[in-house]
Amino acid sequence: MESNIIERLFASFTELETAITKARDTFKTRASIPDTVIRRLESYDTILAKQRSLAVTLCEAISRKNWDEVNRNVTLINGLSAMIRDDAKAILAAVSTPEENSVEDEAENFC
Repeated sequence: MESNIIERLFASFTELETAITKARDTFKTRASIPDTVIRRLESYDTILAKQRSLAVTLCEAISRKNWDEVNRNVTLINGLSAMIRDDAKAILAAVSTPEENSVEDEAENFC
């Protein structure tokens, strides 16, 4: 059970890395994307590396049955994921076309 969860965790890092690379490549082909956006995407690489490091520490803590450390590392990994997710949403909102923004705004008004 534990190894399956850990395998899925590392697989999710690979998926995230692929998504970051695709986003970076897509944005580089668009002339209207500010350099700050590309730098923000590059910062995700650093965050992802930290997550992988924490996951290794997590595995060690699991093997030692140090549940406080397991909880701490899971919390940190989740927090870093939330940082990327929230920033990615902000980037997408900033680079979307005005027409897309008005449709999204209208949709939010119905909720």
